[in-house]
Amino acid sequence: MGAVENIMPKVTVVVVCYNQGRFLSQAIESVKRQTYQPVEIVVVDDGSTDNTRQVAESFDGVQYVYQKNAGLSAARNTGAGHAKGKYIVFLDADDWLYEEAIAINLGHLKRNKHCVFVSGGHDKVDKWGDLLPDESCGLITKNHYIELLQANYIGMHATVMYQASLFSEFQFDTSLGACEDYDLYLRIARKYPVCAHDEKIAAYRIHDSNMSRDYAKMLDHVLKVLNRQKPHLARHEEVHFRKGLKNWKDYYTSKLYASMWHQIDVDSTWPNLRSLKFLFRHKPKKFLTYVVKKVGTDARNGVKAGLPDSMLKVLHEAGVYRNYIPPVGKINTGDLERLTPFSTDFGFDRGGAIDRYYIEQFISSNSDLIRGSVLEIGDNEYTMRFGKSLVSKSDILHVDESNTKATYVGDITNVPQIPSGQFDCIIFTQTLHLIYDFKSALRTCYRILKPGGCLLLTVPGISQVDKGLWKEYWLWSFTDAAIRRVMAETFNGSQVEVASHGNVHVASAFLYGMGLPEVSTRSLDFNDPAYQVIITAKAIKH
Repeated sequence: MGAVENIMPKVTVVVVCYNQGRFLSQAIESVKRQTYQPVEIVVVDDGSTDNTRQVAESFDGVQYVYQKNAGLSAARNTGAGHAKGKYIVFLDADDWLYEEAIAINLGHLKRNKHCVFVSGGHDKVDKWGDLLPDESCGLITKNHYIELLQANYIGMHATVMYQASLFSEFQFDTSLGACEDYDLYLRIARKYPVCAHDEKIAAYRIHDSNMSRDYAKMLDHVLKVLNRQKPHLARHEEVHFRKGLKNWKDYYTSKLYASMWHQIDVDSTWPNLRSLKFLFRHKPKKFLTYVVKKVGTDARNGVKAGLPDSMLKVLHEAGVYRNYIPPVGKINTGDLERLTPFSTDFGFDRGGAIDRYYIEQFISSNSDLIRGSVLEIGDNEYTMRFGKSLVSKSDILHVDESNTKATYVGDITNVPQIPSGQFDCIIFTQTLHLIYDFKSALRTCYRILKPGGCLLLTVPGISQVDKGLWKEYWLWSFTDAAIRRVMAETFNGSQVEVASHGNVHVASAFLYGMGLPEVSTRSLDFNDPAYQVIITAKAIKH
């Protein structure tokens, strides 16, 4: 047994959870799916009052440890104390690991035996699991301590694999309310060699309860952590330390400034005094720019609010004032005052359906992904129209065997005749709502895609229901939130981008059966997520 353990050392994944039971299952499942074994899972419940305990104990082989709420640092220290593995990974409950994460990190440590920890790359995702813009610093290959003085190039703690023996010498500092991982990296890297790679091995979920969204607090703590290194610096390291101070100030003040600037047109209230003082202290010029813009916007809105309704209507029709709302009883409904639509055929008989604008714009914008072996559901119109010379083989899946153009006949929820990993791209437009077990349909898409293959999916939101051929099969309408949830389940760990398209004018026009030429491009291109006509999803199989 000892010889086997030496060849395949145990890795402990410590999952720290405080009132995030809604995310915990996904985190644990991501560890369970690791290609490398043996892996030990220790869940440390930091005094949660939600269902964290029930979720953790619903999994076999998970060690559940409860402690009174003492903070993230204390919970991680508790987890390290219970770990029996030779290596330790710390995973926050709202994040997850990709299937090869442990195998990849362990491979790097075995090739760099002098290193006491290794870190990798990660994806940032929103609360639904959709990819956010990449902010990675690039691959660091040397001078890791100096690089950490300038910035936290690691970014996500779950990408770090430590030698467990480190925790007999180092602990997370429980006096820090944030940046405790950055503090530990600096202390360890100052004394021991560490290494890094840029393979993406985990997903870091950004949501409203993230501590990192409190930019003023984060800057206070990161500067405190960085200043702790000052007494230990060699002369040649001081310039990198000063650069780090500037980098952190620029980073968090820019984040705060961008969020405040965005809110000017969204919310008439001013930011809290703490945020204003924070911006003034670190970036006085940006503070003044913000104040001038905010005061000017408030003044213009005040003037408009004092104008008579007739003048506001004129300004609205001229495109100057877009927020005009007629008083009660003054709405001119005109031709819309009717109980039947202009078209019962989605506007196809009036120049084309409005929803096709969004569908074809989405397919066109991703035409570079329509390549190699392509499967399209129903027909191959979009494959031929947008894929062109990039397509080496075009297949059609249709449920009706009388369709002579279909190369595969069957229900996409269960098509064992299609081999796994067959296609580079699947185009799946306006069909999912006709399938009762739509989750199985998406699982099939995942199965038959090659690694790196792409699914291009569109589904209806606000829509008429077909009165003809598909009347009895029209089962669902979707929202972007629903598609994010189901894609997170069926394409877990993959790169997924979900978007909604439409606004109140477009949705109304579509329901009335107006044709595409009857709605301006300006109206079509304005997006209001409260009125979702079409939802699109692009998924790149991990």
